[in-house]
Amino acid sequence: MFEAQSGSAIRAGGPTLVALTEQGEAAAQVPPQGSRGPWPGGPGAEGTGPCGAGSGGPVAAEAILRRQSTRESAARTYARSLPIVPVRARGLTIEGADGRRYLDCLSGAGTLALGHNHPVVLEAIRSVLDSGAPLHVLDLATPVKDAFTTELFDNLPPALVADARIQFCGPAGTDAVEAALKLVRTATGRSGLLAFTGAYHGMTAGALGVSGGATDVRVTRLPFPQDHRCPFGVGGPEGARLGARWTESLLDDPKGGVPTPAAMIVEPVQGEGGVLPAPDAWLRRMREITEARGIPLIADEVQTGVGRTGAFWGVDHAGVVPDVMVLSKAIGGSLPLAVIVYRSGLDAWTPGAHAGTFRGNQLAMAAGTATLAFVRKNRLAERARSLGERMLAALSDLGSAHPCIGDVRGRGLMLGVELVDPDTGAAAQALAAAVRQECLNRGLIVELGGRHSSVIRLLPPLTLTDEQASAVLDRLADAIPAAAARRPH
Repeated sequence: MFEAQSGSAIRAGGPTLVALTEQGEAAAQVPPQGSRGPWPGGPGAEGTGPCGAGSGGPVAAEAILRRQSTRESAARTYARSLPIVPVRARGLTIEGADGRRYLDCLSGAGTLALGHNHPVVLEAIRSVLDSGAPLHVLDLATPVKDAFTTELFDNLPPALVADARIQFCGPAGTDAVEAALKLVRTATGRSGLLAFTGAYHGMTAGALGVSGGATDVRVTRLPFPQDHRCPFGVGGPEGARLGARWTESLLDDPKGGVPTPAAMIVEPVQGEGGVLPAPDAWLRRMREITEARGIPLIADEVQTGVGRTGAFWGVDHAGVVPDVMVLSKAIGGSLPLAVIVYRSGLDAWTPGAHAGTFRGNQLAMAAGTATLAFVRKNRLAERARSLGERMLAALSDLGSAHPCIGDVRGRGLMLGVELVDPDTGAAAQALAAAVRQECLNRGLIVELGGRHSSVIRLLPPLTLTDEQASAVLDRLADAIPAAAARRPH
């Protein structure tokens, strides 16, 4: 169903599928469905766990899962739907303590731009550890931080970098969102915010307030354009135009009940909202509307950044330059790191106005520098765009064969398949959960998103080979009819 083609930084290597690193070393291999046995090319024989500890097999894995369920908070999420105990990981592949191997299309919710344990990332971390450099420095200047900031600025939109400041935040993306909201409120003296239906910006109070499921908050909610469930019932460019027109009317209406806000915050592609790309023309219009009214525009690039959507940043597709960019996930090279980058005119902070004990994560900065440079040098954003387009076409063909697939969408290697009841068109949450389980049974890790958790989300690493992409699509193509066959009639 998917025709493999070679990419600029990735190739297939005979019967073993190989993603090339900068040194030409093997970074990932594709296990057969349901495979067990020795880790392919890994550090030791079967049964040898990390740091020399035995993984213990299925019985030990079950015991670990039982202890987790009794010790950890009821708030745990991924552990409920993915009952595996990872002990090794490399590239696209994870090995569980029970010896099973999986293709990981969750990638740490988009964090692992280069997949698990990429050699350039490991080398960067080892270099810091071996150098004797301090690992905890608060917000002091260090050579590691300077190198990270330089590499990051070299990859940001030039029009922003020409007059930019960077704020290192606590290590999670949600803290960077909090910093961005606090920054614009401080700089403008205003408190209201514009956000969008379906948005997801994190789990702390302010970030939740601008997310789609918020309650009892002072945020004006605007319609986010989409074709499959357009709020205006028309979809396409006309639906996006109507959404922009509504935004403009609301802001200019003296009786609209919306005072000039402190900012508008938007995701270039809504991930948790169901993999909904913002149309380029619509995003440009949002920039025009906010700029004309002196409203800072915040782009939440936590999940869309570092090549994920087929451009280095999600806003690059539309040529939009925001006033604030919120960055996390992939910028830390798999380790916790979060920053905001913003126009210097907004830099109204007083010393200590937004601080955090762990904003100087040296290992993450080193790993992030290596990741940013590798993505840039190997043109992985362009690779994600071309491979993503072919995967999207293959998923669309799959949709033609299965009435339970209501929509296929995405950008780059950020893809979504919305499942519906073929009789009513309603979101099929139970079916989506069943597909996720059938994928796991076949050695494929996917996650759900969307309003009713009915969208199968694919977030593979940017180092994905054509053959790996084919394996992912084949397993998903097997899982959907298997899950649909179990659907009650």
